Amino acid sequence: MEFLHNISLGFSVILSPENLLFCFVGVFIGTLIGVLPGIGPVGAMSLLLPATFKATPVSSIIMLAGIYYGAMYGGSTTSILVNIPGEAASVVTCLDGYQMARQGRAGPALGIAAFGSFIAGTLSVIGLMIVGPPLASIALRFGPPEYFSLMCLGLTILIYLASGSVIRALMMATFGIIIGCVGQDPETGSSRFVFGIPDLLDGIGLAPFVMGLFGISEVLLNIERSLQERSVFTTKIKGLLPNWQDWKDSIMPITRGSVLGFFLGILPGGGAIISSFTSYAIEKKISKHPEKFGKGAIEGVAGPEAANNSATGGAFVPLLTLGIPPNVVMALLLGALMIHGVTPGPLLIPKHPEIFWGVIASMYVGNAMLLVLNLPLIGMWVQVLKVPYKVLFPLILLFCLIGAYSINNSTFDVAVMLFFGVLGYLMRKYNFEGAPMVLAFVLGPMFENSLRQSLLLSDGSFLIFFTRPIAAGGMIATFLMLISCVIPFLRKRREAIPLEETT
Repeated sequence: MEFLHNISLGFSVILSPENLLFCFVGVFIGTLIGVLPGIGPVGAMSLLLPATFKATPVSSIIMLAGIYYGAMYGGSTTSILVNIPGEAASVVTCLDGYQMARQGRAGPALGIAAFGSFIAGTLSVIGLMIVGPPLASIALRFGPPEYFSLMCLGLTILIYLASGSVIRALMMATFGIIIGCVGQDPETGSSRFVFGIPDLLDGIGLAPFVMGLFGISEVLLNIERSLQERSVFTTKIKGLLPNWQDWKDSIMPITRGSVLGFFLGILPGGGAIISSFTSYAIEKKISKHPEKFGKGAIEGVAGPEAANNSATGGAFVPLLTLGIPPNVVMALLLGALMIHGVTPGPLLIPKHPEIFWGVIASMYVGNAMLLVLNLPLIGMWVQVLKVPYKVLFPLILLFCLIGAYSINNSTFDVAVMLFFGVLGYLMRKYNFEGAPMVLAFVLGPMFENSLRQSLLLSDGSFLIFFTRPIAAGGMIATFLMLISCVIPFLRKRREAIPLEETT
């Protein structure tokens, strides 16, 4: 009965006109961002974060979450029609989706991508409802030492977010922690890293930081880069509803992709990208006709599209129940909740049930909206793809400037955004990743507070992290994750040493 009560509470929240509007705006913008190559959900959420400050916490998270899973839907359109992934998780869809379009089957490819995404998104929401409350009830036993061990585990995710050099990722993480410490010490009130600038006493705002790091840097990078000519495949799109054979070939890949994506989404650094690649590899491995993959196999569209959408639901599990973001998008959502005075974690469900269950119900409604939006509006998305970059990116720059200024009506926030925009441009130009910096920036203050509180409880003894079972388990898991990353790195270093030096 309690479960039914919670579900009814969630739908009573999402079915209010205001929240329905926010949900629609989120999934619509998310689909648009997914269609437009190069921006991505992180950039879009960074740009629109200031727009949520005047809204309620639940409305804000409903819209931002809609952008996230909406971008997964939209990314398939460009992959199939243009052979350019609108979102990184849709890279795999290019392999067979574009070939289906060239064979005159763009309609079934787009249709199965939409239906597969809807089914996977719905199944992931069911998984979130089942896994979330029990995990949160266990986490209610957590004290400062347990939270410290979880923060250590969360910061270890930074290594998994590194697609390139682990050393560079750790450098960016360290820089992110330092940026998060700017302002006043929460216990003593003394200033840290402010360099005599009064505006820095309140710290660096999340919105100008991420808007600069992802929005402005994207504009600068594309100004420098020679603009690519995009040609939309001009085949007539017909037959969006897959036929019986298409469903027969796709239903099991969709099911497998949904389950796989959900559990990989929960894991640190897993997310939609790894889920889609893993799903494609599995479908090709178990297929009776693996030679068809890469030449227009509908299973190569259905499985990865289901996996990347299911992973978005899985990523909400550690965020909402433990307060740990498994990827940079969840880190932005964590920051947005904290801006609204809501701390994600085990107390979220008892203290703010309307947020937890409202977000879950919004995913049901949002996935239905996406299914209705995607199929009829494909023609419009094709026209959007033809918008030249020289028109698109000045508009992005304008929205960034307006958004940064509107937060506090402060030109200093605009200056902060521009500074991190230039920094983000230089980082991307020289292959330094922004995701570890953002995650460390968000988790750093929580990490510091948990450490201080734990040491106060133990009179300065670090043994408190190893004498409490849950905290010890978190620390052991952290060490194991570190070792699993360091050993391959050391092995590569050892293999790089010339043979004569080792003998």
